[in-house]
Amino acid sequence: MGPPSPPLRALRYNRRVLLCVTASHKTASFELLERLSRTPDDVAPTLVGMTPCVQGAVVLATCNRFEAYVEMDEPVTAAGAIGVEAVLEAVESATGVPAAELEGAYTVHSGRRVAEHLFSVASGLESVVSGEGEIAGQVRRALKSARKEGTTSPELERLFQRASQAQRKVKNVTALGRAGRSLVRLALELADSRIVDWSAERVLLVGTGAYAAVTLATLRERGAVDISVYSPSGRAEVFATKHGIRAVPVDAYARTAAHSSLLITCTTATEPVLGPEHLQLPAAAASSGCPVGTHSQLVVDLGMPRNVDPAVAALEGVALLDLETIRLHAPLEELQATDAARTVVREAADTFHVVGARQSVTPSVVALRSHIFSLLDTEIDRARARGDEDGKVEQALRHLAGVLLHTPTVRAHELAAAGRADDFAAALSALYGIAPEANPAEDAATA
Repeated sequence: MGPPSPPLRALRYNRRVLLCVTASHKTASFELLERLSRTPDDVAPTLVGMTPCVQGAVVLATCNRFEAYVEMDEPVTAAGAIGVEAVLEAVESATGVPAAELEGAYTVHSGRRVAEHLFSVASGLESVVSGEGEIAGQVRRALKSARKEGTTSPELERLFQRASQAQRKVKNVTALGRAGRSLVRLALELADSRIVDWSAERVLLVGTGAYAAVTLATLRERGAVDISVYSPSGRAEVFATKHGIRAVPVDAYARTAAHSSLLITCTTATEPVLGPEHLQLPAAAASSGCPVGTHSQLVVDLGMPRNVDPAVAALEGVALLDLETIRLHAPLEELQATDAARTVVREAADTFHVVGARQSVTPSVVALRSHIFSLLDTEIDRARARGDEDGKVEQALRHLAGVLLHTPTVRAHELAAAGRADDFAAALSALYGIAPEANPAEDAATA
């Protein structure tokens, strides 16, 4: 009598599922999104430490979306529901936004839908402006942050790396990047209706990050030359020197803001950095220079959370253009470019799924091959002991072993592609009493 078969749970080796809980400009208000984006770095560590069935988490927080990507142990009953509940609890703990307030503001993707969604996001297909390029870098930084916090996992690593590959392919083989426009470019296009001569504008840029550099380049494309920069975090001097513009010191910020005709904010500050107090100077301060007239001051807020106090919009002569307004003016997608990009994304997601499925069944295939070759070696030793001097018996046995393994191996990959890798593992247990011992793909990913 052979050894007892291992229990079924032991056969569900590395059977895990991916889950994505997403709140975006399509499902949630900008006010809610900005509250979620204030402390996103704490969500993933909180989530991973909350329940043992969560194997990894990566959080993507941008001005238009807040998403948690989670790898769950699938053998847990109702793993999807547990995962969503864990995400909501982690979000509430880290950001202070109650789970009840998120009701109706998020959607959930699971299984093979997760890859297609993330690949679409990374390619700019889910952005306010289809094809905007900034999101690709934000996806890469989300993975980098998870690595730093120690919350990523082998499958999430593979997911985000393939997302970057899909984004590059969309960029290279479709016209989406040329058809779409960045938020910065769209914001300045909307400002065109208020600006007659860009070279005559007095521009104040508030912020020194990646968006600030893009904004500065776009301003110069339009002909702006009178540009100064202020940094709430004290980096204005370095940024100004690098880009050949003027730095504004702290004590001159309000005066410069009041004298600027165009103000663009794009910082990561969690509280407003521009308010009515910066634009309405006391009479004594105003006398030192002529502030902008009461009809010609435009404030563009690209920050998330908001960089500008909404009360600014109530000031006489001040127009406020924020992300909510920009979204309403986003152009219609160029269907041909978008359709081509979505085809690339779907193909990349299908490839991701097939490769993952093959990896999930690999331990079982390795276990079967090890078992068969162990039996083969025993029979070859017997043949040699009986005088197989020319090696023909050994050659025939090796050929037979290859023939016997071919069909089960092909079938294993077919079952894995259909999401039935466990069926193959169960068959091995029932027929041979063997089970996979390790996952080479995971070992390689974690080495």
